[in-house]
Amino acid sequence: MTNFNSLVSTIQETNFTLQQSASKAINRYLTIRNWLIGFHIVEFEQNGEDRAKYGQRLVDDLADALNIAGLSGRNLKLFRQFYLTYPQIVQTLSAQLGSLGMAEWNLLPVRIKAINGDVESRSFNFIDPEMLLSRLSFSHLTLLLPLREPEKRAFYERQCIKTNWSVAELKRQINTLYYERSGISLDPEALARSVEEHAERPCVTDIIKSPFTFEFLGLKAKNVVYENDLEQALVDNLEAFLIELGHGFCFEAKQKRIIIGDEYFFVDLVFYHRILKCHVLIELKTNEVRHEHIGQLKTYINYYKKEIMARDDNPPVGLLLVTDQNRALVEYAVADSDMQLFVSKYVVNLPSKEQLQDFIQHELAQMQC
Repeated sequence: MTNFNSLVSTIQETNFTLQQSASKAINRYLTIRNWLIGFHIVEFEQNGEDRAKYGQRLVDDLADALNIAGLSGRNLKLFRQFYLTYPQIVQTLSAQLGSLGMAEWNLLPVRIKAINGDVESRSFNFIDPEMLLSRLSFSHLTLLLPLREPEKRAFYERQCIKTNWSVAELKRQINTLYYERSGISLDPEALARSVEEHAERPCVTDIIKSPFTFEFLGLKAKNVVYENDLEQALVDNLEAFLIELGHGFCFEAKQKRIIIGDEYFFVDLVFYHRILKCHVLIELKTNEVRHEHIGQLKTYINYYKKEIMARDDNPPVGLLLVTDQNRALVEYAVADSDMQLFVSKYVVNLPSKEQLQDFIQHELAQMQC
């Protein structure tokens, strides 16, 4: 006979296990789709009857003709690279596609060999393709694609699978040259133990909140909440607060998605200020200020300055609002601060630090009631 606590535990375990299974299934089919799209593009480039007509414009023209969320020219190029980097995935696809009623794909290995040669004969100690599909998300794989050396890529594949790294952890290890450090370390096993001990582990929502995933599922960016509930509530109320101040704020976007390099980033709030004639970018964090917060905001400012700012606009302004529940802190990040006239207007027309601090403290007090 089970008691109440046992019932709670059983339901929690059931929910978590099936959540994991669902997220893995979504990622698996997303990865397969992207690989197949890459294959179709390469096959057309080699055998398409009118391939010369499109040439270098192929993926951009294809993206325009498809007009499907997630299948931008940039992503189609990525899928093409994915197929060329991981041709061995074909070895596990026949059963997968057959179960979906795509029996004609039994001939896929023959078509692959025709355009890409014998995969097995030139493979470098490949990870089992079934393992790649089941253990690595497509977001993991996109970080591995730029690694040109097969040995280096295989190293990170194995480490990722062995230690169950999150996408953020894989990125961190690549950026801190773990592969190179392991090669020159006097005690690589001790280094591996240290890395594993401090590694960030993934959770179910890491896959679901991937931009690739919500595009695959037909969701919009605004449907996916990236921050915690407190942060989201503060952002929602801040939008109304700034507009009500009457300082010239014109709302443009919430959770504005931008692409820098091969990565997606989200700006919490974006306004255009009609008096200052500039964009105002706002980031709100529910912990204490960190140097990476300021660096992140300045990156957004530089992106807007280079990619978005019109010829007669002033440089964008950034507002970083930080709270650790006990205090409020406001940081202004201003591009081109030597422009004295603009800075003077900025001081007059933007809310004061005191106003913003009072807003945060009032909202936190309301939420704690």
